[in-house]
Amino acid sequence: MANHSNMTQQQDEFVKKQHKEEMKQQVISFALMILFTFIAFGMVILDIGSIFLIPTLLLLAVVQVLFQLYYFMHMKNKGHDMVAVMMYGGLGVAILTIITFTTIIWW
Repeated sequence: MANHSNMTQQQDEFVKKQHKEEMKQQVISFALMILFTFIAFGMVILDIGSIFLIPTLLLLAVVQVLFQLYYFMHMKNKGHDMVAVMMYGGLGVAILTIITFTTIIWW
């Protein structure tokens, strides 16, 4: 009986450690997203040239979306493989569609 309670206590400690680590990662991710938002607003307010501004804003936006999916939507957890395949597949189709129509319009 003592062995069973010892195992339960070890499992509880392991789960608490995992939750603490996950919370730490989410807080760091949230802080980085806030920082990226401030950088984006600062670049717009400082009226940085659009040749540099637009690609940088798009890059920051993509990074923020990836943080949202990976940490806050729990895409890193097991059991979300099919959801990830569908989302990334849809993203791939969207990118190909944009490239296709852009090519058709500009050529």
